[in-house]
Amino acid sequence: MSPRDLYMIVGRGLSRVWRSFWFNNNMDRFIWCDGSLGLGENALCQQSGVRIYEGEDRTSFDRGILALTTHRLIWRDSSDQTCILSLDLSIVVFLEEHPSGFAKSSKIVVHMGPPPSSKAAGPTMTSSSNYIRLSFRDAGETQFYRSFNDVLAKKPWEKNTPPVIAGKASAGQVRHFRSGIVGIERKMQAKHEQTQQNISVAFEDLSNLIGKAKDMVELSKTIAKKIKDKQGDITEDETIKFKSYLLSLGIPDPVTRETHGSGAMYHIELARELSRILEHPLQEQGGMMTLTDVYCWVNRARGMELLSPDDLLNACKMLQPLQLPIRLRIFDSGVMVLHLLSQNEEEVILATTELLNEKGSLTANELSQLVGVSVILAKERLLATEKFGGVCRDDSIEGLRFYPNLFLTKTC
Repeated sequence: MSPRDLYMIVGRGLSRVWRSFWFNNNMDRFIWCDGSLGLGENALCQQSGVRIYEGEDRTSFDRGILALTTHRLIWRDSSDQTCILSLDLSIVVFLEEHPSGFAKSSKIVVHMGPPPSSKAAGPTMTSSSNYIRLSFRDAGETQFYRSFNDVLAKKPWEKNTPPVIAGKASAGQVRHFRSGIVGIERKMQAKHEQTQQNISVAFEDLSNLIGKAKDMVELSKTIAKKIKDKQGDITEDETIKFKSYLLSLGIPDPVTRETHGSGAMYHIELARELSRILEHPLQEQGGMMTLTDVYCWVNRARGMELLSPDDLLNACKMLQPLQLPIRLRIFDSGVMVLHLLSQNEEEVILATTELLNEKGSLTANELSQLVGVSVILAKERLLATEKFGGVCRDDSIEGLRFYPNLFLTKTC
């Protein structure tokens, strides 16, 4: 053996000792390996520029190449090809994805169960943490996270022959479940794995739903364009029918910050959109609608492009400066509503007075059922009528009830 070979062997040994000392008795789930795939093991994906954190502590395993197989995680040092670590996927309980922030890279948190009772040599044999963090400096964490979750849900290591890994304990060793605390921990780990699998399936369904929603929006845009251009043999009746279908699909091209910015122009265009889509519903609701009902109605029509309460309120405040046919009104009680400009308040008060004279007395709940509005709006109508002297109130233990104002209508 030449002096150079002896130097290389000693150097590799010292490198591994130094790395083990750096971790302060962590990284006990990892083992040293040669990076080769075992029998029945297939590579799925890999990403460069990955650093390993033991819990919240930084390690010296930095900017390596992380590979995901059907059985293991394999981390390879970019500068030292002899430094290769592997982690058995069978001890992984569940994953968390932490997006990137200011001066912080995206991370995948890998929560793990206890290591096997006997394992091959690794950076250390004990640990004070039950999770690691994988920091992705060169991006690519989203696709890696999806592939990682997918392989954990399918568990191919339980179906195929375990791979023969250099430096790993013999495949003939069997894990025995013991009673007591260890048995409880095993049951909790199994329950966590089942929960993670259910969550993965649920989010897959949600992703499919989002994809279908985008397809429906594209379909509505196509139909709207055909109606606008009057392409093909489309009769007037068919045009009206297609427009009703579009209304049921929602707003085909909603105003967003991506298309109109985040300043005053966004709220101006949003106010015009509100005036356009709410005019017909307001007519059906008697000319007035509470702001909470407007919020629910508009967000249901916008589909995936939801509005925040602040954006809706700021857009409503722009209705009057833009001289649109819908206005924001705040009652003395603090209730905020949108109403049609064409709505005559005197006519509403007169109609409420006549209805109350006909019935003898009314509560807000009874009025809401008669005129088909919400209880809040019915109460505001009665209070406005009282303010103009049309009715009188009787506030008793049975609740608030309104009566005709006999002081103005009955003569002595």
